[in-house]
Amino acid sequence: MPNLPDVVLWSIPAFVLLTVVEMVSYRLHPDEDAAGYETKDAATSLGMGVGSLAFDFLWKIPIVAIYTAVYELTPLRVPVLWWTIPLMLLAQDFFYYWQHRGHHVIRILWACHVVHHSSRKFNLTTALRQPWTSLTSWPFYLPMIALGVHPAAIAFCYSVNLVYQFWIHTERIGKLPRPFEYVLNTPSHHRVHHASQGGYLDRNFGGILIIWDRMFGSWVGETDKPVFGLTKNIETYNPLRVATHEYAAIARDVRAATSWRERAGRVFGGPGWQPGPPPPPKGTTPEPAA
Repeated sequence: MPNLPDVVLWSIPAFVLLTVVEMVSYRLHPDEDAAGYETKDAATSLGMGVGSLAFDFLWKIPIVAIYTAVYELTPLRVPVLWWTIPLMLLAQDFFYYWQHRGHHVIRILWACHVVHHSSRKFNLTTALRQPWTSLTSWPFYLPMIALGVHPAAIAFCYSVNLVYQFWIHTERIGKLPRPFEYVLNTPSHHRVHHASQGGYLDRNFGGILIIWDRMFGSWVGETDKPVFGLTKNIETYNPLRVATHEYAAIARDVRAATSWRERAGRVFGGPGWQPGPPPPPKGTTPEPAA
C-alpha cells in the first residue's frame, strides 16, 4: 500500500486558523454586501462536517471492499512515483467534475449533495457543510481503479481536491489575475456555483481546475452578485433534517406519483423534474397547440 499522508488531518489547523481570520476580518471590516457569518448557520455547518467524518468512516468499509476487488482483478498497475502523482491528481479532478455534475442533475444524487448548498451564507465554514450520505460518489472513480490506480492513491487525490476547495468558500477574496481565473477554480467561480439565480444554476463544477467547465460548456463568470442558498430554502438548523430533507421530499413525491414513469422521474430525473401531460387515449388525435 502506498505510504501517502492524510492531507485532511494535516490541514485541520489551517482550517481553524483561516476560519478565525475570516471571522475577525468581518468584525474589523464589515461588508454590508457580503453574507458574512451567522452563529446558528456556522454551528450547523460545523456539525455537518463532524457528522460527515463519522459517516464517511462507515461508508468506507463497503467502498474499500469494492475498490480492492476491482484493483485485484485488473492486471494494470500505476506506480506511486513523483511524476505519476500529478497525473493521478489530474485524472481524479476530471472524474470529480463528472461526479459533481452528476450530483446536480440526478435527483437521488442531488439529495446527497444538496446539503453542501443549503446555507444562505458563503464563508469558510460552508466548506465544512458536508453530506452524511457520500456513498453515492464512489462509482465515478472506478475507471481509475480499473486502470491500475491503487485505492489509497484515489483517497489521497480526493483529499487533496477537498482541501484545495476549502479556501474558495469565501467572499473576502475578489477575482484573481486572469491566468489564475482561467485555469483554476477560484472563490469567484465557486460563488457562482453556490448561487441560486437562474443564470448561475448548475455551473462551475470543477474541483481544482475550472478548465473542465470551459471544455464541457458549464462555465459562467461572476457578474451579478450571487444570492446563496437553494431555490427553495429550508428553514432549519437541525443537522439531521439538513442531511435528509431531500430524501424525505423524494419519498413524498414517489408516494404521490400515479405511474412508474413518474416514480422513476422523481428519483432519477433532475431536481426540478415534473411529469408532462398524460398521453391522449388511443385512437384520438391531440388538439393542436393554440
